[in-house]
Amino acid sequence: MITAVDHVQLAAPPGSEERLRTYYVGVLGMTEIPKPPVLAARGGCWFQAGSVQLHLGVEGDFRPATKAHPGLRVTGIEGYAARLAARGARVEWDENLPGHRRFYSYDPLGNRLEFLEPVTPV
Repeated sequence: MITAVDHVQLAAPPGSEERLRTYYVGVLGMTEIPKPPVLAARGGCWFQAGSVQLHLGVEGDFRPATKAHPGLRVTGIEGYAARLAARGARVEWDENLPGHRRFYSYDPLGNRLEFLEPVTPV
């Protein structure tokens, strides 16, 4: 029985680790977590915020995920969007999911990320 999502993996080209760290730590505010040594030899980076983990794995024939994406739930979505925009990240609001505020952004490699927060009825 499936009980939770352990992590989401996105692809990255070889040698992109510093750009990933700049975005996922510096812009999104995540923490880099160590990869097991046998996996670290492959390159890439792992990041965590609370119980959410994103793994960026090296793929030789890398193509960014521009449609497929992780959906990341946030609190204080307006402030979080402002944080990303202030750090140079693209923020694209989308009002098409009833009961939620959400926007899309893209990491420096072009991978799409969705950020959403449920709307509390007044």
